[in-house]
Amino acid sequence: MASWRKYLAEGIGTFMLIFIGAGSIMAYETMGGLDIVGVAAAHGLAIMIGVFAFGVISGAHFNPAVTIGLWAMKKVKIQDVPGYLISQLLGASLGALILKVIFADTLATGMGIPGLGAGVSPLSGTIAEAVLTFLLVWTIFAVAVDQDNKASMHAGLIIGGVIAADILVGGPLTGAAMNPARWFGPALIANNWSNWYVYLVGPLVGSLLAATTYTAVYLKGNK
Repeated sequence: MASWRKYLAEGIGTFMLIFIGAGSIMAYETMGGLDIVGVAAAHGLAIMIGVFAFGVISGAHFNPAVTIGLWAMKKVKIQDVPGYLISQLLGASLGALILKVIFADTLATGMGIPGLGAGVSPLSGTIAEAVLTFLLVWTIFAVAVDQDNKASMHAGLIIGGVIAADILVGGPLTGAAMNPARWFGPALIANNWSNWYVYLVGPLVGSLLAATTYTAVYLKGNK
């Protein structure tokens, strides 16, 4: 398959995540409140749909941390990594831009940018993002990469479920981005780069830990 088709799928899938995920936050805030269950469901459903719709085309990463983790597992070629990352960041930025146009009168909502909760330090936030991303990426490896797992046919449902669960616990702490692109798109359009390292370092560390441990314990251990 031509690489550009994979990159297009990644861009559209990441666009959908931002439009639905960040859009749900902005929509709730225009109504005067924030429903964490609704936001978790919106993100989980967006990813579930994206995995089923685009998984066969690109692998449905929609997340630079996932791409880096799969590269570390030698499941993505190094020459494909830049295309994946650029497509994800562009898709996220376009999604946020469209939201800015739609919610033009309510930009005080903050564009759905993930942020640290009250009393949460940058260090604690980075650790939280690392743990949340570790759980997400481990699940992706188990149900979408490990061919011995018979649950792979339900990968979209399971991955969407772990994202929703992570947001329920991590949302009040960091916004539970688990994804540099999920943070980057809204941050770029809103020009708000607060605590940027939390949303880059945390997810990348969590993903690489998941990749190395899953490979060492399960993939190599089963050979």
